[in-house]
Amino acid sequence: MTRQPLVLDTNIVLDVFLFPDVASRPVREGLEAGRLDWIATPHMRNELERVLAYAQIAPRLAFYGLTPADVLAGFDRHARIVEPAPRIGFSCKDPDDQVFVDLAAAHGAQLLSKDRAVLCMRKRLAGLGVVIGAVLDSAEVDPAKLLPSLD
Repeated sequence: MTRQPLVLDTNIVLDVFLFPDVASRPVREGLEAGRLDWIATPHMRNELERVLAYAQIAPRLAFYGLTPADVLAGFDRHARIVEPAPRIGFSCKDPDDQVFVDLAAAHGAQLLSKDRAVLCMRKRLAGLGVVIGAVLDSAEVDPAKLLPSLD
């Protein structure tokens, strides 16, 4: 069985492995069950490590009894590391998010993000086989019901 690749931006990774975000439950469960093929690059892991060192994240880690190493272990356990993708012809308004867009386009992946700069690219990237949403696009969760349209 071929699984569609999935790209998670850093905020979604935090929702999955740090915050108990209900909308991220299908992702967490799908990763644990091996139903999802989460692809990421070394740069994406480095970004997560950098974000986990932010002062505003430390209280959240402490509240949930986690360390940065715990969150990174989840990344390492579930992400399939791939080569960075070439830049596509569409530019994201937020240059930090371009790597996620490029990777999703190169692999025809579903891209999960809560960043407006990414979400507003839905229509343009649909032609490249990229589904962009804030939650997993599956029979269990309908992104249209959880996120107002930005189109």
